[in-house]
Amino acid sequence: MADQIPLHPVPRSTQRRAAYYTSAPAAQRHNRYQVEDESSHLDEMPLMMSEEGFENDESDYHTLPRARISQRKRGLEWFICGGWKFLCTSCSDWLINICRRKKELKARTVWLGCPEKCEEKYPKNAIKNQKYNIFTFIPGVLYEQFKFFLNLYFLVVSCSQFVPALKIGYLYTYWAPLGFVLTVTVVREAVDEFRRYKRDKEMNSQLYSKLTVRGKVQVKSSDIQVGDLIIVEKNQRIPSDMVFLRTSEKTGSCFIRTDQLDGETDWKLKVAVSCTQRLPALGDLFSINAYVYAQKPQLDIHSFEGTFTREDSDPAVHESLSLENTLWASTVVASGTVIGVVIYTGKETRSVMNTSNPKNKVGLLDLELNQLTKALFLALVALSVVMVTLQGFVGPWYRNLFRFLLLFSYIIPISLRVNLDMGKAAYGWMIMKDDNIPGTVVRTSTIPEELGRLVYLLTDKTGTLTQNEMIFKRLHLGTVSYGTDTMDEIQNHIINSYSQMHSQNSGNSTSSTPSRKLQSSAPKVRKSVSSRIHEAVKAIALCHNVTPVYESRAGVSGETEYAEVDQDFSDENRTYQASSPDEVALVQWTESVGLTLVNRDLTSMQLKTPGGHILTYYILQIFPFTSESKRMGIIVRDESSGEITFYMKGADVAMSTIVQYNDWLEEECGNMAREGLRTLVVAKKSLTEEQYQDFESRYNQAKLSIHDRTLKVAAVVESLEREMELLCLTGVEDQLQADVRPTLEMLRNAGIKIWMLTGDKLETATCIAKSSHLVSRTQDIHIFRPVTTRGEAHLELNAFRRKHDCALVISGDSLEVCLKYYEHEFVELACQCPAVVCCRCSPTQKAHIVKLLQHHTGKRTCAIGDGGNDVSMIQAADCGIGIEGKEGKQASLAADFSITQFKHIGRLLMVHGRNSYKRSAALGQFVMHRGLIISTMQAVFSSVFYFASVPLYQGFLMVCNHIYYVSSLLPSIGSGCETRNGIAISRTL
Repeated sequence: MADQIPLHPVPRSTQRRAAYYTSAPAAQRHNRYQVEDESSHLDEMPLMMSEEGFENDESDYHTLPRARISQRKRGLEWFICGGWKFLCTSCSDWLINICRRKKELKARTVWLGCPEKCEEKYPKNAIKNQKYNIFTFIPGVLYEQFKFFLNLYFLVVSCSQFVPALKIGYLYTYWAPLGFVLTVTVVREAVDEFRRYKRDKEMNSQLYSKLTVRGKVQVKSSDIQVGDLIIVEKNQRIPSDMVFLRTSEKTGSCFIRTDQLDGETDWKLKVAVSCTQRLPALGDLFSINAYVYAQKPQLDIHSFEGTFTREDSDPAVHESLSLENTLWASTVVASGTVIGVVIYTGKETRSVMNTSNPKNKVGLLDLELNQLTKALFLALVALSVVMVTLQGFVGPWYRNLFRFLLLFSYIIPISLRVNLDMGKAAYGWMIMKDDNIPGTVVRTSTIPEELGRLVYLLTDKTGTLTQNEMIFKRLHLGTVSYGTDTMDEIQNHIINSYSQMHSQNSGNSTSSTPSRKLQSSAPKVRKSVSSRIHEAVKAIALCHNVTPVYESRAGVSGETEYAEVDQDFSDENRTYQASSPDEVALVQWTESVGLTLVNRDLTSMQLKTPGGHILTYYILQIFPFTSESKRMGIIVRDESSGEITFYMKGADVAMSTIVQYNDWLEEECGNMAREGLRTLVVAKKSLTEEQYQDFESRYNQAKLSIHDRTLKVAAVVESLEREMELLCLTGVEDQLQADVRPTLEMLRNAGIKIWMLTGDKLETATCIAKSSHLVSRTQDIHIFRPVTTRGEAHLELNAFRRKHDCALVISGDSLEVCLKYYEHEFVELACQCPAVVCCRCSPTQKAHIVKLLQHHTGKRTCAIGDGGNDVSMIQAADCGIGIEGKEGKQASLAADFSITQFKHIGRLLMVHGRNSYKRSAALGQFVMHRGLIISTMQAVFSSVFYFASVPLYQGFLMVCNHIYYVSSLLPSIGSGCETRNGIAISRTL
């Protein structure tokens, strides 16, 4: 491991060799490697990257990186080799930025139902996914075609036929093939553009009810303005970003589906503004003088800061607004009817701001053919010069030279693009008709051969390699652990515990007596295993964001009915909805052991004991899970005893410093992670009435802050998170997809390097990499230590450089530091690994890693995922594959190829990708070979007739040969290169 490798201090004399590095003195930073003082200047030294420097300790840090040496090459060589293209691109980007100066986004004050009071003009609420308009369609399509040398060359050749002295034959000889190619392309683009226009028009023409002083009026989605009060019915799409004001649900909340926004299929609970929800009627929204202050539009769909103010009340009402009070565009109302005030429209909505324009993907075969065309053009010029030279440069030799260029132009066949496009369409049809991979959809028909040329496969973990189906596996109490085979013991403890509690409560005449008895005997009860199980199960059943939902009964209007106390809570129609499948698995487990969540609203939740008794708990505060805090908490009050308890659960990294001292948590978390379990630490803290009242006042004051609200709220909550009682440690398993192990092994044997990019914790990601055989049993795993400074990254990279044939596991934070200072060096080292696991990765980091591999290696990359957080990675890769999974269809719709199971990727790459590449290569060779033969015959014919520039074949013969003859040979060429089913797969096993 890296900590066992001696790190030698660098002599001070070597510091002068790296003077070109400038950074802050590293002596001011915390040195976690505990080396001598001289090593504090390591962040000023170049990173060792060569084998020669590695073998000699004295020159360990002397070798300059090749990337930085190459960056110094500036001059004529750099300009000719591609610098001119870089300069032109930079100039064009600068001109575009000058012409398209983006409007500065600002915070806004939105008055309810008064769009005319808006101080600024906001964008129109219209969806536009079209690539062109009526003026840019023809120029845009022609540019996309003639940026390839092949088409540009034939355009010049065809235009030359309008000059009488250069005319070889009839115009249709050249214009017919070129016109056919352009017509097919223009028609295809026009059809796609028209489909996009129809979809946009359909979305923009959807009618919504707008609430006005005169009542409800119908408006189109594109006519909605900031400040309008919009009514959205159940199962209707939300047209713009809104603040949730009212709902028809008695609870003051509703559920929305966000699968088209973030890829998650779990319903989200949204809460209406309490001030407007309490109004007697809808019309009262116009009788109050109120406004919403909203922050400026931003990308983050998981945060929002704003305030709601009502001025006509005494005193003025101020309510803080957060994410739970928002309704983002492109989400769907799942329960009830909602009324909201529009705050963002059009391109300022969260959904549009998070949508990136997908690039036009061009296959490597097309790029290679474009380069080969340039080589053939040079051969064409050389042959023409030879013919003119043999002719003796008599007469207008320059005219004869151009005529020879036209006669030998068949060396570069224009029909090649037509034939390849027809072949690719046939390959896509065969992929979709393959019965062995049912449900596969080809959404980009221009790159099927890319599937057979992949070098790097970047995959998501949750839902892609795993099923995203959570099963409760382990409960650890510190001294005792329960697994799936001993869950009946927990159930017996819960039944006995609640039966004793009920008998004690029924034996007392007053409600205060049992409370005092329980409190006085608490220290003794906690020592028993039964009491500890009781507290742990109750904490798991209360600390969550899960809501039970019941199916509507016959005769009830389309809204969902929530269960009441006197309802039959054993109804089989009960389902649980939450933002995380982990929480649903925990609540389902508490139901299996006897403690069932039967009802929940904004202010309370009810649990049913094994004896059928209902326990009511009032929700005082709830702190949702965030990626920064890595924990969630809830404060509840027991209705029977009045006790206030603060429950919290979260990742062991965040909870280890919050709970009281113990000697087993870290060890058991590591054991569960090695088994592939997702761990959660559960803790509690009892609060007195005075403690809670003090916290509530400080918490409400922090929530009303406009500046740094998140930091202030977090600081208040952290004041409670001290010396909490550790209750238990839970382990939930995310099962692997079917046939993941043989599929990954087959891809690895085929020479494809697999990188796993996930947002999960390091331990779980490492365990899944082992269990899925992403990392073979014989390979070592190098876990990249957390680094925060340049010096630490320098030392850790050199430690990793000494490892050979081992997989790399690195976190997103450490990856960011390495890419900031040592981008080229890190990518070079990582590409030598047989497998790489990047954990705690954001969607932006996933796409950045894909672009890094493309830029530094020049190899073809493929990204596969199933959620909305994988869309950016899929669109950035050369070939994107989406899986229709539990997280919705967003990744599937954005991908080039859509599959239903991960195991289908084996046949998609090994059989269809291989066959498509071999067929396209054979077809391209055939067409070029035919062009060379025709040009050779033309050269012989001209030589026999004293080098006269006269055509050998008539124009209509060449046109027919270009289009019809070669097209008829497509099936035979394809079948001759086809790999029989199973041969390609068996060779990789």
